[in-house]
Amino acid sequence: MQKLLLSLVISILTLFNFTSLTHAKDVTYDIPRVQQGILVDGDITDLEWGKATKVSLNYEINPGENIQAPVKTTAYMMEDGQFLYIAFKASDPNPENIKAYYRDRDSIFQDDFVGIIIDTFNAERRGFEFFVNPLGAQGDLTRDDTQNNEDSSWNTLWSSAGKLTDEGYQVEMAIPFRSIRFPSGMAKQEWSIQFLRIYPRDARRVFADAPEDRNINCSICQYNKVQGFENLEAGNQFELTPTLTLSQGETRDPLNGSDWTKNNNEDVGLDLRWAITEDWITNATINPDFSQVEADAAQLDVNTTDALFLNEARPFFLEGRDYFSSYNNLLYTRNIANPDYGLKLTGKTNGTTHAFLAARDERTSFIIPGALGSNRATFSDLESDVFVARMQNEFGEQNNVGIMLTHRKAEDYKNQVAALDGRYHLTKADYFRVQYMSSDTNNSQSVVDDFSVAANQSDDAYSISYRHNKRDYLIRADYNNFGQDFRADMGFISRVDYEKTIIGGEYRWFGEKGNRWTRWSIFGDWDKTNRLSDGQMLEEEVEIHMGISGPLQFFTNFGVGSRERYHESGSTSNGDFRSGMFDEKFFMMWAEFRPTRDLWFGNFFRQGDQLDFSNFEVGTITLFEPSINWQIGQHLSLRYDGVLYDLDVPASQSSGFSGEHYKVNIANFRTAYQFDLRSRLRLTTQYSDVTLEQDDYTRKDLSWQLLYSYKVNPQSLIFVGYSSQGFEEDPLDEITESDKTLFAKFSYVWQS
Repeated sequence: MQKLLLSLVISILTLFNFTSLTHAKDVTYDIPRVQQGILVDGDITDLEWGKATKVSLNYEINPGENIQAPVKTTAYMMEDGQFLYIAFKASDPNPENIKAYYRDRDSIFQDDFVGIIIDTFNAERRGFEFFVNPLGAQGDLTRDDTQNNEDSSWNTLWSSAGKLTDEGYQVEMAIPFRSIRFPSGMAKQEWSIQFLRIYPRDARRVFADAPEDRNINCSICQYNKVQGFENLEAGNQFELTPTLTLSQGETRDPLNGSDWTKNNNEDVGLDLRWAITEDWITNATINPDFSQVEADAAQLDVNTTDALFLNEARPFFLEGRDYFSSYNNLLYTRNIANPDYGLKLTGKTNGTTHAFLAARDERTSFIIPGALGSNRATFSDLESDVFVARMQNEFGEQNNVGIMLTHRKAEDYKNQVAALDGRYHLTKADYFRVQYMSSDTNNSQSVVDDFSVAANQSDDAYSISYRHNKRDYLIRADYNNFGQDFRADMGFISRVDYEKTIIGGEYRWFGEKGNRWTRWSIFGDWDKTNRLSDGQMLEEEVEIHMGISGPLQFFTNFGVGSRERYHESGSTSNGDFRSGMFDEKFFMMWAEFRPTRDLWFGNFFRQGDQLDFSNFEVGTITLFEPSINWQIGQHLSLRYDGVLYDLDVPASQSSGFSGEHYKVNIANFRTAYQFDLRSRLRLTTQYSDVTLEQDDYTRKDLSWQLLYSYKVNPQSLIFVGYSSQGFEEDPLDEITESDKTLFAKFSYVWQS
């Protein structure tokens, strides 16, 4: 079956090979080279900007569909061989409504802001994004059209300033060419570029310099072009960032009444970034310090069978991480928990991207997947070597084919994965994606004993998807097949031993010009999952939803679902094996709106049937996940994210089950005062309360962190903070502190 499917995919790709998509290119700008740069202060004067190319943002592309933008926006661009200079004049008939706040980096995206997206290789696949709010706060991202993804974790060095005026606001940007990647050795270059303005009022309106065709299934391919950049070179650039981290901590176990144990640490680390050429970057880290990572938000882990996913926030792993992305998540860098060192090389040559990563990890951690769930294996004292390689060749206008290798080894443990993947566009609206993966694993005896797996595991997996995406509707089909012994220990693959088929679609309506209700949609899917090893049906589900966008930036998505699912636990050898099929019907809804300029509400709600995995009974779940974001003035912001979970499982006479009632309350509070664009004070508080009434079990956890930060840029910074953790469970009668830490971090980037 696998060989047949792969042969079919290869035949399709061969049949349509090198078919290209053509898109009309309306405008090509010429960017002038100037002899003198600018002072980045937010003042746009004729003396500085008189020779710049002017660009008008005449189109509203969302929610309006290429209609005349209701306000005037003019952009300016020029370069001097070292910097790309961009400026905006953003007019507003009601400047008092402009959302302008002092923000930390990458926190501006609910404000008014302007910026550019540039595709420096003109391959119409990836871009760098630079945005600035009216007070000069920055947001920088990478865009990957092949994965339909934006990544705000990318940070680079550039300058910006903003200024409110009586007519609106204006901003200036200076982007060093050394901070981005571009082709080398060219007398003249042509890039793709988009100028954007975000105008959040009753609706969040997006203005651009070019129209956008919603029938075309790509974004960067529709941008205008800019030509010039004669003999542009960034040179061999070095960045050295030494770090010093100091911490003084104390821990104790309140359950046994132990005394505090002190733990003082002084760590020195070094990060290196070397731009070998304009499009090849080397990153290295020695004794890396990852103390700048925020505390992971508390998550719901009650009545679940899967390992939790945590986002990456460590700078070494963020540089060029889009070069490692593929159809399935084969590189989850949080699996590299505590590296001694790391080395990374990323670049692009003749339409082929290359990415290599090597590290030595002091702790070995990976996921053990199964058909019905997964567990995390962690060995704190087991060092392991990590190597990852990824290459992807781009052909045609939107097509690609790639390979990926991952390797992890520690003493008598080893896991290797080899993968082949591709994406092929048949038309502007139709594309296929496919990935084939093969793994080979040698498990240590402790893994064999703890997780009941074989000493040697080898298997294959593959995924195929098809999309037909037009302006008014979407048709999708997916098929996944993961063998029982497949393991991707460097990735996040939480289920194996299954095949799953998904068929779904969506139909959309758009409001006419002037209609405050801007979009409606109906969408849904059917999916069925079978276990490969014995053919057991694991799940069959149908869902249908409706989405509505309207005034006050209102959006809702609500729907119903029906699911039949299989669950089992225990083993026949121990005599405690249990299994059964269970029916669940449920309603779910997400809703958000902004009643005032400075206040935002959102909430996810679910109610209906829910299987209690531990007790093999179906109960009634009521779930609220509220969020509130409140901006008080230009400096102070408050955010609350919560989980209110209630699962009531009634008693059953037929099974003799006496019933259970789960109650969970999770609250994440973040309060931040942004003194200016560099200086910030943040208080993070996390609380959780878990109760199992029938078992008479309650546990409460409380942690908080006070952090002052001063950031000249993403690498030159000072952190000083204090954190505390405590908990309450029997026999404690109140939350008792168990950990406390005072810490400081200093880092500075040297460039040459």
